[in-house]
Amino acid sequence: MDETIVTSTPPLRAKWALQGTKAVVPIIGDHTRRVLYGTMSLQGGLLIHDTPECNQDEFQIHLRMIRSFWRGWNIVLFLDRAPSHTAEESLLLAEELGIAFRWLPVACPKLNPMDHLWRHIKGDVLANTPLHSLDEGVLEVHRYLQDIGPTGWMRKAGLFSDTFWLREYCPYYVKLRASLQPAKNKGKANTLYN
Repeated sequence: MDETIVTSTPPLRAKWALQGTKAVVPIIGDHTRRVLYGTMSLQGGLLIHDTPECNQDEFQIHLRMIRSFWRGWNIVLFLDRAPSHTAEESLLLAEELGIAFRWLPVACPKLNPMDHLWRHIKGDVLANTPLHSLDEGVLEVHRYLQDIGPTGWMRKAGLFSDTFWLREYCPYYVKLRASLQPAKNKGKANTLYN
């Protein structure tokens, strides 16, 4: 589980222009922002909730959405120690909803799959693309996630990596690896493409 901020000004990673000329970067000009809360299941589910604020109340709304979306599951969330996550009211609500929190080490975003997915979205989906509105950017994120589907977002989040620290709990990883194993054919060469 992690949140990210999407702004009306897209991240600028690269811009081409003729040598000696100024590059023109069209932007809307306002400073609006949206916060995307995201929670990914190792089973392949993804819950995205967008809101204008990043605060304790919105985090608690997201917790209720998680419980509603994954009704009947034993839920363990791996979180950073953001103030909205560690607030007493949030901890009490999580306990009431039957959601266990496990704290990630400080300054270790590499351990959080949602952080990998957000970084990919900001760097490859939203970067260098001027948008007419912030709503268009948020819609583009949702459209992209829908297009790549569970296998795609889990791959972008690093869940299929051989070094992913929770991979033994990820059934998609186990199925994918089993399907990629070369078949045992007599006398035929097999090639494994990754």
